[in-house]
Amino acid sequence: MADVIAETERLIIRPWRDADRSDYLETCNTERVTTHLGGPAKVEDIDASIGRIRKSQDDNGFCFWAVERKWDGAFLGYCGLKIARDEGTPIEGDVEIGWRLREDAWGQGYAVEAARACLVWAWANLDVDRIVAITVFANKASWSVMERLGMTRRPDLDFAHPSFAPDHPLSAHLTYVMERPAP
Repeated sequence: MADVIAETERLIIRPWRDADRSDYLETCNTERVTTHLGGPAKVEDIDASIGRIRKSQDDNGFCFWAVERKWDGAFLGYCGLKIARDEGTPIEGDVEIGWRLREDAWGQGYAVEAARACLVWAWANLDVDRIVAITVFANKASWSVMERLGMTRRPDLDFAHPSFAPDHPLSAHLTYVMERPAP
């Protein structure tokens, strides 16, 4: 497995290391960071999530990779790709791009920078026609990143997320899509 998946001016996108777990628990599983995700997860759920991320890397060659800041080596969170497994939704089976960064990394362009690098990697390495991204309507910061990436809002692909009751505030998800760029 490569030590570096992608590198940008300020970031290194890489596979997860065992040491990332404690940083993730401390900085990315907070009330503010998880506001639009249902709140902080239990430690065993985080461990299961990291296990799924690593399994995706092993099985598919991609995952939600760790994002590290170059100048100080700080773990900022993750950004990358996964196969959407949201059964019965219009994006089931699509490759989905996603990110989650710690709060003190917000507003500095890191999410866009990391996501752009992941999209470049995807177009070079995956035979897919499109990449999707999803979030809840209240998560303006996330859909703003999608727009800055050049993704297109697709209301026809919006859906009620199966992890939440239909009347739950986190149920309604909006979808953005980026089609494969022309050669």
